[in-house]
Amino acid sequence: MVLFVVLLFCLNSNFTLMKLQQKLAIAFFRTKINFYKAISTRKAAEETLRIFLTPMMKTKVKDKEVFIKGEALEFSFDGRSIKGYRCNHPQKHKILLLHGFSSSCHNFDKYVPPLIEKGYEVLAFDAPAHGASEGKTTNAVEYCELIIQINELYGPINGYVAHSFGGIAVSLAMEKMEHNASTKIVLIAPATETSSAVDGAFAMLGLKDEKLRKKVDELVFERTGHDTPWFSIRRAMNNIKASVLWFHDEDDDVTPLADALKVKDDNHSNIKFVITKGLGHRKIYRDENVLKDAVKFL
Repeated sequence: MVLFVVLLFCLNSNFTLMKLQQKLAIAFFRTKINFYKAISTRKAAEETLRIFLTPMMKTKVKDKEVFIKGEALEFSFDGRSIKGYRCNHPQKHKILLLHGFSSSCHNFDKYVPPLIEKGYEVLAFDAPAHGASEGKTTNAVEYCELIIQINELYGPINGYVAHSFGGIAVSLAMEKMEHNASTKIVLIAPATETSSAVDGAFAMLGLKDEKLRKKVDELVFERTGHDTPWFSIRRAMNNIKASVLWFHDEDDDVTPLADALKVKDDNHSNIKFVITKGLGHRKIYRDENVLKDAVKFL
């Protein structure tokens, strides 16, 4: 359930236009939520949560050549069509690439050639409501269940590369799937704490209503059976046996480094942390050194 409305604003390369779009979008969402507040706090909370779970626009990424040369895959997930690719099939060892919110599997095309060179089969899918897959909203629970279904259909999968929203999803999935220390997970700027994500979204929208914030948490519990803080990589790591390589940047403005450092301080023997500088939340997974180290780890 980790959603960052902020990711919407990274889709336009023109900075001035991007800032204008950001201001207009924030004003629109805030006005809409305040309208529902006049009706009831619950309705406002439902709208707030819907906004948090809706990619503002499907990422328009040109199909990358490496995927075009692979095998196009499609399957049904909870009544929605999920589309993706399989490259270098068949191979004994398989890697699944997991994109972040308001992103697409095509953004991870540079990971495919070096993984193929190592002899791996590579799988990549657009999450619900993203890219070529169907849907209007999604959350970490759905993404988690999607990962489990991909394993059932095309696995067993030996390794994962997960950015942002994909990080919390694969962490939740690991708690439900059999795995061991030979399973490899690369987490790149993962969405570590859902509570931080919701707090950040509220701050961005200028929402300071404690009753609304509390009602959003109540809706999360109603729909999932878990409190918002339960959706936490820090909590999930206590149940994960996989070997983990975790990249996080000091300048990440979406998934706070402070949350990652709390996990680091827990001193899990199966996690290695790499703290970078100057890459932020989006450049980090495209960085050549991060890519090289990730592939080497896998």
